[in-house]
Amino acid sequence: MEQGLKAAIKWINAELQDNPEAKVGLLIDKASQQFNLSPLQTDFLYREYARKGARPIPEEESGGV
Repeated sequence: MEQGLKAAIKWINAELQDNPEAKVGLLIDKASQQFNLSPLQTDFLYREYARKGARPIPEEESGGV
């Protein structure tokens, strides 16, 4: 998995642990800019966090990108 995407997932997961009520869409938007993600990577994050019900994504499940 590309380093930027991996770093974005770690950052979003940490933010969700600190504040479970955080808006995942806003976190993904911030991560997309902060880690210079492509539109495809950003879409992956939206899909995966929606699939997980906005819970953190385990790193072993995020290796498909």
